[in-house]
Amino acid sequence: MKKLILLIMLFLSTSIMASPKDFGLGVMFGEPSGLTGKLWTTQNMAFDAGVAWSFRNDIIYIHIDYLFHHFELVRVQKGSFGLYYGIGGAVVMFDDVHLGARVPLGLEYVFPGNRFEIFLEIVPGVALVPETDFFLSGGVGLRYYF
Repeated sequence: MKKLILLIMLFLSTSIMASPKDFGLGVMFGEPSGLTGKLWTTQNMAFDAGVAWSFRNDIIYIHIDYLFHHFELVRVQKGSFGLYYGIGGAVVMFDDVHLGARVPLGLEYVFPGNRFEIFLEIVPGVALVPETDFFLSGGVGLRYYF
């Protein structure tokens, strides 16, 4: 719990230092589906967070990840196309609260002008509390940068 609080404090302190164009909000579709936000801390690193719900189960899902991006792997004529990966945590609430770790892996395209991005990700993870179990989630999404 102390690590989660520390991570949230780090996210908030970084958002104060970031310029407004470094913060994006959007939607993600998949399992689960919901709202997503991304805050760039450097040109290749960012925090990603989401609040979502499952259509199959009556659950609320919250995650926060720290992502590393590689845009130099594939060159495109317009915009930027890249690969990202990271580490993060998740809280899932239904009958009780479940905590877990996640490893997001994804592809994203940032449109020319850096205002919109689309992404596709797959996220393997492990539930840690109240019991250990593996899970897999993923989806597609769109963000607008302010």
